[in-house]
Amino acid sequence: MQSAINLKQKLDARQLTLGALITNHLWLEMIEIAQYAGLDYVIVDLEHTDHGGPLVTDACRLGRMTDFPVLVRPARTDRESVRLASDAGACGVLLPMIESVEQLDEACSGLLMPPRGERRPGGHGNWWPNDYNYESWRDQVEAHWIVLPQIESPTGLANAPAIAQHPMVTAMAVGPYDLSARLGVCWKPDDVKMREALGKIREAGEAAGKTMWMIGDAAALTKQGYHFLCVAEPSMFLRAALKGLVTSLRDMPTA
Repeated sequence: MQSAINLKQKLDARQLTLGALITNHLWLEMIEIAQYAGLDYVIVDLEHTDHGGPLVTDACRLGRMTDFPVLVRPARTDRESVRLASDAGACGVLLPMIESVEQLDEACSGLLMPPRGERRPGGHGNWWPNDYNYESWRDQVEAHWIVLPQIESPTGLANAPAIAQHPMVTAMAVGPYDLSARLGVCWKPDDVKMREALGKIREAGEAAGKTMWMIGDAAALTKQGYHFLCVAEPSMFLRAALKGLVTSLRDMPTA
């Protein structure tokens, strides 16, 4: 999985790594646009929108053929939901609302072949290995999965150190809006409770030798030392950019 290898190399080197979370609208040209813009990865969000299996598979296929990382956030973290994301051909998963090592084990069992897991491979994910021997799955695919557990609750926060130590975890992640809501400070990202929570997740990752995925104001987050960033949801970015353009044009003096 060269695309996953590429992404891991950037993370290991602590390079600025920028991506987008595609939630509202997915189309294949978006993958091309992301590459053209210089993004390092995209995540297709299935937690909040059903983009349709064939379209998600085609997006993952385009990423595989161009060595561009296309990850999937499944709607749930049960074994079958994660397995379906892997069968679509994603090179990794963003796992929502992870609260325990046991839950993470369940999710990861959908990524690993027996005897380590319970995956029943199929679909376009079968294009990753050269052949279907166990050793090929293990060495060419399973060794390179990108796994990002999102901490979004007080329970997940309390278990963050153990979650970070899980061998399948590539980097820690957060769902800042949901976490702030469950901490009673929705949406107050600068509240001391939220700042302390983010610090605990980040510290848990660093103690395990892993970085942290963050979403939000990329410029501000970069100044805070984060380097694995989601910079935008594309349609929200388009909405803001169009509004800014229209506003500036209407404010211009007329001849």
